[in-house]
Amino acid sequence: MTRRLAQLELAIGAALLAIIVALVFSAAIMRFFGTPLIWSVDLAQLLFIWLCFLGATKAMREKAHIGIDLVVRLLGHRTRLAVEIVVTAIVLVFLGLLAVEGYKLTMLNRQRLFGDSGLSYAFVTSAVPIGSLMLAGALVFNLVGAWRRRRDGHTLVYSRSDPPAQVPLASVETEL
Repeated sequence: MTRRLAQLELAIGAALLAIIVALVFSAAIMRFFGTPLIWSVDLAQLLFIWLCFLGATKAMREKAHIGIDLVVRLLGHRTRLAVEIVVTAIVLVFLGLLAVEGYKLTMLNRQRLFGDSGLSYAFVTSAVPIGSLMLAGALVFNLVGAWRRRRDGHTLVYSRSDPPAQVPLASVETEL
């Protein structure tokens, strides 16, 4: 299931990026010839916002976001997992608030037009609540996976932590 979802996300992300590049490139070419495509830049911005949320969701599910874990790496696995669960609860509350407020913003912007494209600005602002829900879903997926494998000693919510490699002491001494 997650493999198919990852493939779908990659395909959609690649398609969005290709469309964005084509729109910006065609706008630049048409501007050179004196007939600017003003709507293409607006549409590229709209697609870029959606691409950002899609990429953030993919990165969340794959535990690929940048993190500073200098202090928590010193903790044992159980304590570290507990810290990550607390942080996850805080982030989920924040994403919930972002989704609610983003929905309100989307409803306020239904009648507003997005630049010269003629599209409703709600298409732009709806990326916030939908993206927040997608991020929350990925985070819950990671949380459930970490909770189910909590006894293995290395699965966490945010960190890709493989089991520590067992290096024979003799090989370390010979390398020195």
